Amino acid sequence: MQSFPVVIERCPDTGLYLGHVPGFPGAHSQGATIEELRENMREVIRMLLEDGEKNLGRLT
Repeated sequence: MQSFPVVIERCPDTGLYLGHVPGFPGAHSQGATIEELRENMREVIRMLLEDGEKNLGRLT
């Protein structure tokens, strides 16, 4: 199983947690809680990997 670092921020206006994987185009999501964000990020990354994103193994 691959792992990817996720940068998490909290929007001061909405209170939502925002996450993205640096260097991984399209790998971003949001959630009302950190756990919701984690699940959303897992789903986004899974879909991107299924779509055949290339060179992702080089991300650290």
